[in-house]
Amino acid sequence: MILPIYLYGQAALRRETDEVVQGEMDVKQLIADMQETLIQAEGCGLAAPQVGLSKRLFIVDGSELGEDYPDCADFQQVFINPEIIEESDETSTYSEGCLSLPGISENVVRPKTITIRYQDADFKWHEDTYTDFKARIVLHEYDHLEGHVFTDRISPIRKQFVRTKLTNIAKGKTVARYRYKH
Repeated sequence: MILPIYLYGQAALRRETDEVVQGEMDVKQLIADMQETLIQAEGCGLAAPQVGLSKRLFIVDGSELGEDYPDCADFQQVFINPEIIEESDETSTYSEGCLSLPGISENVVRPKTITIRYQDADFKWHEDTYTDFKARIVLHEYDHLEGHVFTDRISPIRKQFVRTKLTNIAKGKTVARYRYKH
């Protein structure tokens, strides 16, 4: 089932999330619904808060990015109860957008390499290291679990430039090409 994506201004996007406890919900159905939603919205990542759930879960799908970022072509992953355990001092800057902030993209500085500990859809623990664009996608989605959006990470002067767009999204004066909720 395609879920509505919560847009900027929704309280769900600013809450810190709770751990997912095995058996408390149908996690596999939620993941399937989030994957269907992500495909329909043509995104590369989706976090539970973006569909109104205050849970520590996100999915990534870099397959559409494979032409520009070959290492992302097979990058489809579920992250449950993730924890960033290491970030590199070396950073990279790239323009980011977000399904919850339609029509906005800004340069964001992020660590070039990260190590993350997480559970998969079967609640088995993993620890992986990602670099470059994979790291960026993971960090972007991880931010949602902490109650942040990418515009929180841009310079104050750039925030001034996007303030009107953010206000319009929050007031319901914007539309997206996918199912959404103001």
